[in-house]
Amino acid sequence: MSIPHLRWWIAGLLFLSTVINYIDRQTLSVLAPVITQELGISEIAYGNILTAFLAAYTVMYLGSGLLVDRLGTRVSLATFMAWWSAANMAHALARGPWSLGGMRFLLGLGESGNFMAAFRAVSEWYPPHERALVHGLVQAGAAMGAIIAPPAITLIAANYGWRPAFVVTGGLGFVWLIAWLVLYRPPQTHPWITPAERKHVLGDEAEAGIVPAVRVGWREAFMLPQTWGLLWGRFLSDPVWWFYLFWLPKYLVDRRGFTLTEMGMLAWMPYLAADCGAIAGGWASGRLVARGLSPITARLAVMLPFACVMPVSFVIDRVESRWLVLGLICLVTFAHMAWKTNQTTLTNDVYPTATIGTVSGILAFGTGLGGTLFTWLTGYCVEWFGYGMIFVVMGLLHPLSYLVTRWLVRRPVTG
Repeated sequence: MSIPHLRWWIAGLLFLSTVINYIDRQTLSVLAPVITQELGISEIAYGNILTAFLAAYTVMYLGSGLLVDRLGTRVSLATFMAWWSAANMAHALARGPWSLGGMRFLLGLGESGNFMAAFRAVSEWYPPHERALVHGLVQAGAAMGAIIAPPAITLIAANYGWRPAFVVTGGLGFVWLIAWLVLYRPPQTHPWITPAERKHVLGDEAEAGIVPAVRVGWREAFMLPQTWGLLWGRFLSDPVWWFYLFWLPKYLVDRRGFTLTEMGMLAWMPYLAADCGAIAGGWASGRLVARGLSPITARLAVMLPFACVMPVSFVIDRVESRWLVLGLICLVTFAHMAWKTNQTTLTNDVYPTATIGTVSGILAFGTGLGGTLFTWLTGYCVEWFGYGMIFVVMGLLHPLSYLVTRWLVRRPVTG
């Protein structure tokens, strides 16, 4: 039996795994106004709970990258999904900030592995001109999860309470596991791939000569300017997404006067904009590669205009209209995710497939470190000064990240 266009079915599963990943992590964010009030959790304590997730998420980036390269994409992603789904369901048992923080820590240990496995799958299954689009689908899954989460979770909580909401969202991963274990194999050995598609997946990459068949270890990776450019680039720019993921529902309710129901009905809009940005950014650089630009040049060319859009964040907390606030936030999330798609794809353009999991873990450490520090400081900043300063800082991060990336990431690793 052969399945035509098998790689796009696999892309669909990667998309869905990321949807589930983000629904699970967003469940607490959507329910935060209710949970923090019921359990007596302050702004600073809430920030610390989020930091517990990000601390585990960040440290596990390194371990999950190694596991992906050693266990392979199929087994590693199945393991990560089962772990974080069970951890999310366990949130229903929380009785205070310490137990909630503990559940968040366990969730963080599993969730980062989703992206390490996805990076490896992209290198295994897609030639260079398709990689940015597939990364766009993965990033769109993040935004789609964030879109689905507010209305779905508020509906469950309104009818059954906040604890069952964690059980329902956590159970989604175990359904996904069945399809993943049945469908995924490497293209070299997959029994259902057509000969034409196998040649397209494997032959195109060999002819392009962009991802050499060499392995880069930790020591070698840290000696490369490309590693530092991508690591610091993520450290600087990714905290913007973490803010909109974890703090947006509270910002809309506490600062802008939305009710919990209004927030649930409208908070999906910035994430839909992010979804569109992820697809648009991946499509744009893919077209440039197809027209003859080198992958690295194409990614950077698309990243620049979106970095220039981000300073619009300066005025978000100053405008009065709630609809204008949502519009500006949508513009920012669109630009960020278009940027993020191309920034992520640079990893596949620069490093060989055999080491994608390990190197992606190192690079994602910058993501988690920046997000952890920023999220932790956000709790104190909001408690003492309000949100205005946060939006000003976020407007500067992408231009700085672009300069660092442009300076240090110029060519692929050739061994």
